[in-house]
Amino acid sequence: MEYRKLPKGNENEKFSVLGLGMGGIGKTPPDEIEAILRKAIDNGINFFDLCTAGATYAPVGRAISDCRDKVFLQVHFGAVYDENGEYGWCRDFDTIKNTFLWELETLGTDYVDFGFLHCVDEDEDYDKLCEIGVLDYIKELKDKGIVRHIGFSSHTPSVANRIIDTGLVDMMMFSINPAYDFEKGDEYGIGSVKERFDLFKRCEREGVGISVMKPFFAGQLLSEEQSPFGAALTHTQCLQYAIDRPGVLTVVPGVQTMEHLDTLLEFLTATDEEKDYSVIGTFTADTVTGTCVYCNHCQPCPAGIDIGLVNKYYDLALAGDTIAANHYTKLSVKADACLKCGHCESRCPFGVKQESRMTEIEKYFTADNS
Repeated sequence: MEYRKLPKGNENEKFSVLGLGMGGIGKTPPDEIEAILRKAIDNGINFFDLCTAGATYAPVGRAISDCRDKVFLQVHFGAVYDENGEYGWCRDFDTIKNTFLWELETLGTDYVDFGFLHCVDEDEDYDKLCEIGVLDYIKELKDKGIVRHIGFSSHTPSVANRIIDTGLVDMMMFSINPAYDFEKGDEYGIGSVKERFDLFKRCEREGVGISVMKPFFAGQLLSEEQSPFGAALTHTQCLQYAIDRPGVLTVVPGVQTMEHLDTLLEFLTATDEEKDYSVIGTFTADTVTGTCVYCNHCQPCPAGIDIGLVNKYYDLALAGDTIAANHYTKLSVKADACLKCGHCESRCPFGVKQESRMTEIEKYFTADNS
């Protein structure tokens, strides 16, 4: 398992790149929910999103009772549950507050790692949460140590940027998959290719971690018949695609059964070939031709350049990320090592002209350091 540190967190706040979403597990028998959580933890998963059903909280609490300090919980202020435990979406302060206090009690914990503004897809959503006092309440809880970090969930780049502008958030939950990123998704796949990628790069630049929802596009990407591309991807390809986006710390696909978890755990033993998602270049060319998405399908470079990483640092540096620029200077093999041999361009599924790109990158960093 790979672990990634929360940029604005302490040294112990390192998250498994494969997390779990609990959204669909509410109808699963409680004993099985507990067993699923325990097996996930035993396999190195330590990050759990708790936008779920009311019946999920007690078995989750039992599963983490002996390892609370080793796992990370993402709780949503605005997700509420009725007397039958059914999920609901709410903008009433007292209901949200009482739900959170019930969640703490039922989980058997006195804190949550992330307190999220839930489902902030419109400017009006954010305005309302501020107006009724939810954001101030979360800030108060953070001051008391009951909420360790503030975050939010959204599908909308413009709204996400507005919230990040406040400087209050350390984490964002966002929908990331090839269908959404390349404008082939549904009404939740909001934003152009550029808007979405710019948001991810901003998060990386400014230290806002991303937890990923909807990595499989509600399962449609896994089916040739349902995929908007007319071709199926695997669970492993979708997971690796999301993990490779700038700013991403963890991906939280949903599970309902132990079999679902076992399928996700196959990612941990998958080969590089099984994780290779470059096939998307054959059916997204209309939107991303000429854009490096850091997939490294061009590897191995005869000169030893990590082409995806060099491009990533350059894009982030152009966006004003001085840390990324500094990381570039520490690379043992930089863009100036390019042999102009054409190997990468012959393999790139996105038609990126990496030879001229390497020259451009070399000039940028040389000028920057002069």
